[in-house]
Amino acid sequence: MAIPKKLLKLLDDNKVKYEVVEHRKVYTALDRTATQKQDPKLTAKTLVMKLDSEHAIAMLPANKNLDTAKFKKVVNTARKKAGEKAIKKISFAKEPWMKKNLIGKVGATPPFGSLFKMPTYMDGPLLNQKKLQVSSGEYTESIEIKSQDLLKLEPELIKGSFSKKK
Repeated sequence: MAIPKKLLKLLDDNKVKYEVVEHRKVYTALDRTATQKQDPKLTAKTLVMKLDSEHAIAMLPANKNLDTAKFKKVVNTARKKAGEKAIKKISFAKEPWMKKNLIGKVGATPPFGSLFKMPTYMDGPLLNQKKLQVSSGEYTESIEIKSQDLLKLEPELIKGSFSKKK
């Protein structure tokens, strides 16, 4: 399979240096780290979240889980700053919605909310890494990118602390 053209165009149009990393077929970011014998802190897990009736991307280290209470607090703090109404309910996006509205394979969503007109939230520990490996939309390929370039691609990225130990 091939990485979605829309994603490659975003990277190339913004003159971002990246490396396509091929690996065996995996369905989770943590499996990807095990396959490549890589530190899970260097691999970003992308979660597609439903916030009331809207959707958003949450990025966190592969070896962590989402703390929904902390995530809700980060989301509502950002929404309050933007003059928007607080959200009440957080859940994972449903697979049919993801197939219809996102590029790439379900579970391999690239972490670039700007591609989907959705906000992107990044967990604090990822900001401490020079390079990150992120989903490419494929189960057999990932993208390695500098953290600073990710911030350049997502200028409205919202930073916060919303992960917890597995």
